[in-house]
Amino acid sequence: MHELSLCRSIYGIVDKARDSRSVATVHLQVGQLRQVVPDTLCYCWSMITEASPLAGSELEIDHVPVRLDCRACGERTTVEHVLVLTCASCSSGDISLHTGEEFMVTSIDLAPPSVVDPTSVVDPSSVVELVETTSPAPDPPPVVDPTSVVELVETTPPAPEEH
Repeated sequence: MHELSLCRSIYGIVDKARDSRSVATVHLQVGQLRQVVPDTLCYCWSMITEASPLAGSELEIDHVPVRLDCRACGERTTVEHVLVLTCASCSSGDISLHTGEEFMVTSIDLAPPSVVDPTSVVDPSSVVELVETTSPAPDPPPVVDPTSVVELVETTPPAPEEH
């Protein structure tokens, strides 16, 4: 089952390219001569990515047929029977392979980046907890603007006034 080692290689390529972003789909081109079983490849992908940053991503496989360029008649033909590599136009065996040996990651669909909705309401108790781990802070307002959370965490609160 060489599909498992192929998936390990794909994983390395995708993990490096994703740059800490989530991956939805990995697009592959697989030539007919590669003797890859698509269902087995997808199964191995789910095994390799399980409990990893790529968990839930899917493989989308574009199957590339075998096409030959015939040196005898000059035609480019698609092979109907992979075991017989002859020109479909003139039956010559004097051919060169044009497609069919591909195995490449062609693109990766990244999940959209998570965006903080500026209209969302932040739970004040979570802000207090964040602030209190760095230094004591006054009670937060009941609703905190999410853009000010960073300021609250990064800014030292003023010292209490002495009376």
